[in-house]
Amino acid sequence: MSSRSLITIQRLHKVYFLGATKVHALRGLNLEIKRNEYVAIMGPSGSGKSTLMNIIGCLDVPTDGNYWLNDQDVSSLNDDELAHIRNKEIGFVFQTFNLLPRATALHNVELPLVYNGTTAKDRKVHAASALEIVGLADRMDHRPNELSGGQRQRVAIARALVNKPSIILADEPTGNLDSKTGVEIMEIFADLHGQGNTIILVTHERDIALHAQRIIHIKDGFVEKIETVS
Repeated sequence: MSSRSLITIQRLHKVYFLGATKVHALRGLNLEIKRNEYVAIMGPSGSGKSTLMNIIGCLDVPTDGNYWLNDQDVSSLNDDELAHIRNKEIGFVFQTFNLLPRATALHNVELPLVYNGTTAKDRKVHAASALEIVGLADRMDHRPNELSGGQRQRVAIARALVNKPSIILADEPTGNLDSKTGVEIMEIFADLHGQGNTIILVTHERDIALHAQRIIHIKDGFVEKIETVS
């Protein structure tokens, strides 16, 4: 492993059983992502990119192979240990925002801090700061139904940031947004990367992937090619 690597994946396999059918989602995949990289993962449906994202995000574990995150082998951790890593190391941004509809923007952003035992006073300070970073300082008391789609995704990004994670893992973050709003969201990711954040973006849209430094193309459970973006 390189000392600069945030993620090192070696010979990663994932096998599912759908009834009597054995599905090889990942077939000995190798990958390395360095700290403060901005990487996009692309691939057709069934390529294994969602499985890879779930393993990187500690939402699933490999059948075989190793995954090191921050020099820790997380491949064989149990569910409680994986939950701890998720909360500490990974900030998630989803296509569907995944916000609590009756909670304010501030409370939605506070949620990861509730799970790690941060005091109520500190939660509010950190959540307000994260919302300020994404340009929503004046919308903290608004609920999701009082916000536009772009504003909801900004709340989701603030929630992903609030724990100061090692990785921001974004799954189709512009998928539910119009093109103009999508560009604005990608500008936020560019700013966050410029501030030192490591960003992994999963997308099927090439114009979105081109915002990254590298595009990792997944096909049939392998890394088909790695493209450097100029």
